[in-house]
Amino acid sequence: MNRFMIGQYGAFDENKYIQDFKAGFYGVEACLMPEDEIDKLLARSQADGFRIGVHFPLRAGVSKLRDALFLSKDRTVRMQAYDLVERELAFLAAMRPEYVLFHYPKPVILDDRVDWSEWRFADRSEYEFESSYSLDELNEMSEALFVWLSSKGDEYHFTPVLEFDALNLYVYEDSFLEQLLEQHNTIRLCLDTARLYLQERLDPFFDSKAVIRRYAKFAATIHLSNMQINENNRIIHSRYPVLPTQDPHEGWAPIEAYLQIIKQENKSAKIMFEHRSDLVNEDELWQCYQWVDGLLS
Repeated sequence: MNRFMIGQYGAFDENKYIQDFKAGFYGVEACLMPEDEIDKLLARSQADGFRIGVHFPLRAGVSKLRDALFLSKDRTVRMQAYDLVERELAFLAAMRPEYVLFHYPKPVILDDRVDWSEWRFADRSEYEFESSYSLDELNEMSEALFVWLSSKGDEYHFTPVLEFDALNLYVYEDSFLEQLLEQHNTIRLCLDTARLYLQERLDPFFDSKAVIRRYAKFAATIHLSNMQINENNRIIHSRYPVLPTQDPHEGWAPIEAYLQIIKQENKSAKIMFEHRSDLVNEDELWQCYQWVDGLLS
């Protein structure tokens, strides 16, 4: 279990920490906290000896949108995103986070053929359609992003991590991203099991297992939770702790299959339990941890 992490979003929740964090766990991923809550996180990290990962932004209120729009076609928006991240990295320098995570691609590039009405966006600026955003544009802007993030990772001593948002065929059919990850090998990925499963249910052209098999070797972290979706693609349960009783035939994500692929491709990725532990009792939460540990051992 020394690869396991928990999430703390919005505040440092002492009760959640006591309930979720177990002996031998690696660290905590934090996001969108007031500065007094960041102080609590740092104090507990120093007292208990765990590592901190940051889901950008760590500080609440630094921008209207959570995600930095690094790949916006609007140059002004793009430069504002870089400037925002630079300021946040300067703030984070003293705390030396293990990694800083950003959503990629952002804006998301959507397949025009798919109904995305069930995908949640906070603002229209967070997505473009494939028909108006070319592969060459994505390649060019991604290359600039990789060069910049590699430099900043060296300067501020953190691992840049890109968490997949919704994906289109540029990422799951073309090889440009794999080439960038091999060329800039200090940049890693985050795979979110719930998000990958949701896209497979909404997008008939998307194969979540194939994407995991292709990209797991580049992953620094896995965001692990489960989701149940009915036959009409309506979400019944979200951010649910993964359990062996969750049957894929009943609309749950095939977590065991996902973890078997990850075990084959990457034996060092951290497992960040991005779930709502309040949805289960203490015994079920412990069963979740033991089951995942057994599958990965």
